[in-house]
Amino acid sequence: MCQLLGMNSLLPASLTLSFSGFSQRGGCTDHHSDGWGIAFFESDGDRPAKAARYFVDKESAATSPIAAMLRSYPIKSHNVVAHVRRATVGEVSLENCHPFVRELWGRYWVFAHNGDLKNYAPTLHGSFRPVGTTDSELAFCWLLQELAKSHAGVPSVQELTCTLKELVPQIAKFGTFNFLMSNGQALWAHASTKLVYVLRQHPFSEVHLKDDDVKVDLADLNGPEDRLAIVVTEPLTTNEDWVAMVPGELKVFVDGKVADCGGYLPVIASVTVAVPV
Repeated sequence: MCQLLGMNSLLPASLTLSFSGFSQRGGCTDHHSDGWGIAFFESDGDRPAKAARYFVDKESAATSPIAAMLRSYPIKSHNVVAHVRRATVGEVSLENCHPFVRELWGRYWVFAHNGDLKNYAPTLHGSFRPVGTTDSELAFCWLLQELAKSHAGVPSVQELTCTLKELVPQIAKFGTFNFLMSNGQALWAHASTKLVYVLRQHPFSEVHLKDDDVKVDLADLNGPEDRLAIVVTEPLTTNEDWVAMVPGELKVFVDGKVADCGGYLPVIASVTVAVPV
């Protein structure tokens, strides 16, 4: 299985610290060495960006020179989605690395998935087509196709969340569907088996990375107005109160906090596939 990492922030923020620990899971502290990727909705100001700067690599995140550069290069972003891959569906190749990126309504959308979808073969009849051979990219293309069909104009984040609540169970019934998705305005997270999150805001404290021998005082990196949410498959730190999402839960993060999205999705227990921890 793969692992996910996402960030949603009120102000443009760097994910350097979290990515430093997370990338070690790509072949160093864990066995997710079949490629990795990260997408930043980079902004020059305080408004969320429409376009994403993204990097993917079929090499291990723990040894990739591109990942090493990003561990020390503080890209400022409102929304970030990252992924380290352990291949289960689709060969180890660049086109199968997450996150996947597409345009819809004049914005980039990015998507990363953890899990396996069994016998999943939706009908695609729009402009969204997979480039690679993963069930993940196929699900992403179908989601965007159905979102586009469901709205005549550009919908709000709340409207998008309501539509996703109807669409996601149609995919989740085929297996494990943990995912992160963002259009630069918000970060959507769905837990089929396991996702956790933490909210960071003033007053900031010292954190201890789980995958690297590093302690950092977040007060040195953030100001009083900063606020951000970190979503990940497994906790990145050993001394923070990570909140476990409930299986079947869809959350949307806006401005560094949890926005109201109306609760839970149906949990289809008969097809849930356990994720090794």
